Amino acid sequence: MSSPLAGKFQDHYEVLGVETNAELSTIERVHSELSQKFDPRNPETGDAEKWETVQLAFEVLSKPDTRKSFDTLKGVGEDKNNPKFSGMEFFEAFGRDTSLRSAMLCILYDRRRSRPLAPSLSMRHLENILTVASDQLALVLWYLKQRGFVSSDDKSSLQITVEGMDYLEANRPTAEAVMPWIKPSALAAVTAPSPAPAPAAPPEEIDARRSKVDRILSRGTN
Repeated sequence: MSSPLAGKFQDHYEVLGVETNAELSTIERVHSELSQKFDPRNPETGDAEKWETVQLAFEVLSKPDTRKSFDTLKGVGEDKNNPKFSGMEFFEAFGRDTSLRSAMLCILYDRRRSRPLAPSLSMRHLENILTVASDQLALVLWYLKQRGFVSSDDKSSLQITVEGMDYLEANRPTAEAVMPWIKPSALAAVTAPSPAPAPAAPPEEIDARRSKVDRILSRGTN
Protein backbone atom coordinates (compact mmCIF):
# COMPACT_ATOMS: atom_id res chain seq x y z
CA MET A 1 0.00 0.00 0.00
CA SER A 2 1.23 3.45 -0.78
CA SER A 3 1.27 6.25 1.73
CA PRO A 4 0.70 10.01 1.65
CA LEU A 5 3.63 10.33 4.05
CA ALA A 6 5.82 9.63 1.06
CA GLY A 7 5.04 13.08 -0.26
CA LYS A 8 3.20 14.99 2.44
CA PHE A 9 1.92 14.72 5.97
CA GLN A 10 -1.38 12.86 6.29
CA ASP A 11 -3.57 13.71 9.24
CA HIS A 12 -5.15 10.34 9.95
CA TYR A 13 -7.81 11.86 12.19
CA GLU A 14 -8.81 14.26 9.44
CA VAL A 15 -8.94 11.45 6.86
CA LEU A 16 -11.39 9.49 9.02
CA GLY A 17 -13.19 12.61 10.22
CA VAL A 18 -12.83 11.74 13.91
CA GLU A 19 -11.58 13.64 16.94
CA THR A 20 -8.14 12.98 18.40
CA ASN A 21 -9.77 11.45 21.47
CA ALA A 22 -12.07 9.15 19.48
CA GLU A 23 -12.65 5.68 20.90
CA LEU A 24 -11.44 2.64 18.96
CA SER A 25 -15.04 1.56 18.36
CA THR A 26 -15.72 4.89 16.63
CA ILE A 27 -12.59 4.57 14.50
CA GLU A 28 -13.58 1.02 13.49
CA ARG A 29 -17.10 2.10 12.55
CA VAL A 30 -15.95 5.07 10.47
CA HIS A 31 -13.27 2.98 8.80
CA SER A 32 -15.85 0.40 7.76
CA GLU A 33 -18.17 3.06 6.32
CA LEU A 34 -15.44 4.86 4.39
CA SER A 35 -13.92 1.61 3.14
CA GLN A 36 -17.22 0.65 1.56
CA LYS A 37 -17.71 4.13 0.14
CA PHE A 38 -14.29 4.42 -1.51
CA ASP A 39 -13.84 0.75 -2.41
CA PRO A 40 -12.48 0.81 -6.01
CA ARG A 41 -15.09 -1.82 -6.88
CA ASN A 42 -17.88 0.60 -5.94
CA PRO A 43 -19.08 1.93 -9.33
CA GLU A 44 -20.57 5.12 -7.86
CA THR A 45 -18.20 6.40 -5.19
CA GLY A 46 -15.11 4.21 -5.62
CA ASP A 47 -11.76 6.01 -5.32
CA ALA A 48 -8.59 3.94 -5.04
CA GLU A 49 -6.43 6.78 -3.69
CA LYS A 50 -8.90 7.77 -0.97
CA TRP A 51 -9.44 4.11 -0.11
CA GLU A 52 -5.71 3.70 0.48
CA THR A 53 -5.51 6.78 2.70
CA VAL A 54 -8.41 5.42 4.76
CA GLN A 55 -6.67 2.05 5.18
CA LEU A 56 -3.44 3.71 6.25
CA ALA A 57 -5.26 5.95 8.73
CA PHE A 58 -7.00 2.95 10.25
CA GLU A 59 -3.79 0.94 10.49
CA VAL A 60 -2.09 3.74 12.40
CA LEU A 61 -4.97 4.71 14.68
CA SER A 62 -6.19 1.20 15.48
CA LYS A 63 -2.94 0.17 17.17
CA PRO A 64 -1.95 1.78 20.49
CA ASP A 65 1.77 2.00 19.71
CA THR A 66 1.45 3.50 16.21
CA ARG A 67 -1.32 5.82 17.37
CA LYS A 68 0.85 7.06 20.21
CA SER A 69 3.73 7.72 17.80
CA PHE A 70 1.43 9.60 15.45
CA ASP A 71 -0.07 11.62 18.30
CA THR A 72 3.46 12.64 19.28
CA LEU A 73 4.23 13.64 15.71
CA LYS A 74 0.97 15.57 15.41
CA GLY A 75 1.38 17.16 18.84
CA VAL A 76 -1.88 15.85 20.28
CA GLY A 77 -2.36 17.11 23.82
CA GLU A 78 0.36 19.74 23.61
CA ASP A 79 -0.25 23.33 24.57
CA LYS A 80 0.04 25.16 21.25
CA ASN A 81 0.85 28.41 23.02
CA ASN A 82 3.64 26.89 25.06
CA PRO A 83 5.83 24.63 22.86
CA LYS A 84 8.59 22.64 24.56
CA PHE A 85 12.12 21.63 23.59
CA SER A 86 12.97 17.92 23.88
CA GLY A 87 16.08 18.68 25.93
CA MET A 88 18.59 15.86 26.36
CA GLU A 89 16.43 13.54 24.27
CA PHE A 90 17.21 15.70 21.24
CA PHE A 91 20.99 15.37 21.73
CA GLU A 92 20.75 11.63 22.41
CA ALA A 93 18.81 11.11 19.17
CA PHE A 94 20.78 13.65 17.13
CA GLY A 95 22.78 11.94 14.41
CA ARG A 96 20.89 8.64 14.44
CA ASP A 97 18.81 9.83 11.51
CA THR A 98 21.96 9.91 9.38
CA SER A 99 22.36 6.13 9.51
CA LEU A 100 18.62 5.68 9.01
CA ARG A 101 18.81 7.78 5.83
CA SER A 102 21.61 5.54 4.61
CA ALA A 103 19.57 2.45 5.44
CA MET A 104 16.61 3.82 3.49
CA LEU A 105 18.77 4.61 0.46
CA CYS A 106 20.42 1.17 0.64
CA ILE A 107 17.03 -0.53 0.59
CA LEU A 108 15.84 1.51 -2.39
CA TYR A 109 19.16 1.12 -4.21
CA ASP A 110 19.00 -2.64 -3.69
CA ARG A 111 15.45 -2.66 -5.02
CA ARG A 112 16.51 -0.66 -8.09
CA ARG A 113 19.43 -3.04 -8.69
CA SER A 114 17.49 -6.28 -8.19
CA ARG A 115 14.16 -5.20 -9.72
CA PRO A 116 14.94 -2.55 -12.36
CA LEU A 117 11.51 -2.90 -13.97
CA ALA A 118 9.69 -2.50 -10.64
CA PRO A 119 12.00 -0.30 -8.53
CA SER A 120 9.42 1.26 -6.21
CA LEU A 121 8.53 0.27 -2.66
CA SER A 122 5.46 1.40 -0.76
CA MET A 123 5.48 2.78 2.75
CA ARG A 124 4.05 -0.53 3.94
CA HIS A 125 7.03 -2.36 2.48
CA LEU A 126 9.48 0.03 4.13
CA GLU A 127 7.74 -0.26 7.49
CA ASN A 128 8.00 -4.05 7.19
CA ILE A 129 11.72 -3.84 6.48
CA LEU A 130 12.86 -1.11 8.86
CA THR A 131 12.86 -1.05 12.64
CA VAL A 132 11.65 2.53 12.95
CA ALA A 133 8.80 4.56 14.42
CA SER A 134 6.42 6.33 12.06
CA ASP A 135 7.58 9.81 13.16
CA GLN A 136 11.23 8.92 12.42
CA LEU A 137 10.26 7.51 9.06
CA ALA A 138 8.30 10.64 8.16
CA LEU A 139 11.24 12.89 9.05
CA VAL A 140 13.75 10.84 7.07
CA LEU A 141 11.51 10.67 4.00
CA TRP A 142 10.97 14.42 4.15
CA TYR A 143 14.74 14.98 4.16
CA LEU A 144 15.47 12.52 1.34
CA LYS A 145 12.74 13.98 -0.84
CA GLN A 146 13.87 17.55 -0.17
CA ARG A 147 17.41 16.60 -1.21
CA GLY A 148 16.10 14.88 -4.33
CA PHE A 149 17.53 11.50 -3.30
CA VAL A 150 14.10 9.82 -3.33
CA SER A 151 11.04 10.39 -5.51
CA SER A 152 7.47 9.10 -5.61
CA ASP A 153 5.85 7.36 -8.55
CA ASP A 154 2.26 7.88 -9.68
CA LYS A 155 1.07 5.59 -6.87
CA SER A 156 3.06 7.45 -4.18
CA SER A 157 5.46 4.54 -3.79
CA LEU A 158 9.12 5.44 -3.34
CA GLN A 159 12.19 4.90 -5.48
CA ILE A 160 15.78 6.08 -5.37
CA THR A 161 16.85 8.76 -7.84
CA VAL A 162 20.13 9.08 -9.75
CA GLU A 163 21.17 11.73 -7.23
CA GLY A 164 20.42 9.30 -4.42
CA MET A 165 22.52 6.57 -6.02
CA ASP A 166 25.41 8.99 -6.61
CA TYR A 167 25.23 10.19 -3.01
CA LEU A 168 25.23 6.65 -1.64
CA GLU A 169 28.20 5.64 -3.78
CA ALA A 170 30.15 8.77 -2.82
CA ASN A 171 29.32 8.26 0.87
CA ARG A 172 29.45 4.49 1.07
CA PRO A 173 27.78 3.37 4.32
CA THR A 174 28.99 0.48 6.43
CA ALA A 175 27.00 -2.64 7.23
CA GLU A 176 27.52 -1.83 10.92
CA ALA A 177 25.62 1.44 10.49
CA VAL A 178 22.81 0.09 8.30
CA MET A 179 22.03 -3.44 9.49
CA PRO A 180 20.73 -2.48 12.98
CA TRP A 181 17.83 -0.71 11.23
CA ILE A 182 16.84 -3.82 9.24
CA LYS A 183 14.41 -6.32 10.74
CA PRO A 184 15.83 -9.88 10.72
CA SER A 185 12.62 -11.10 9.11
CA ALA A 186 13.24 -8.76 6.16
CA LEU A 187 16.59 -10.26 5.22
CA ALA A 188 16.73 -12.48 2.17
CA ALA A 189 17.41 -16.14 2.86
CA VAL A 190 20.98 -17.11 2.11
CA THR A 191 21.34 -20.31 0.12
CA ALA A 192 24.01 -22.56 1.57
CA PRO A 193 26.83 -23.14 -0.93
CA SER A 194 27.20 -26.64 -2.34
CA PRO A 195 29.97 -28.63 -0.66
CA ALA A 196 33.22 -28.54 -2.57
CA PRO A 197 34.06 -31.82 -4.35
CA ALA A 198 36.64 -33.97 -2.65
CA PRO A 199 40.10 -33.51 -4.14
CA ALA A 200 41.14 -36.22 -6.56
CA ALA A 201 43.62 -38.80 -5.27
CA PRO A 202 47.14 -38.62 -6.75
CA PRO A 203 47.90 -41.10 -9.60
CA GLU A 204 50.26 -43.21 -7.49
CA GLU A 205 47.56 -43.72 -4.85
CA ILE A 206 45.06 -44.75 -7.52
CA ASP A 207 47.57 -47.28 -8.96
CA ALA A 208 48.20 -48.71 -5.48
CA ARG A 209 44.45 -49.21 -4.92
CA ARG A 210 44.07 -50.96 -8.28
CA SER A 211 46.98 -53.30 -7.47
CA LYS A 212 45.42 -54.18 -4.14
CA VAL A 213 42.08 -54.97 -5.81
CA ASP A 214 43.83 -57.11 -8.43
CA ARG A 215 45.62 -59.14 -5.72
CA ILE A 216 42.36 -59.77 -3.88
CA LEU A 217 40.64 -60.92 -7.07
CA SER A 218 43.53 -63.20 -8.03
CA ARG A 219 43.39 -64.95 -4.64
CA GLY A 220 39.70 -65.56 -5.06
CA THR A 221 40.22 -67.35 -8.39
CA ASN A 222 42.95 -69.66 -7.11
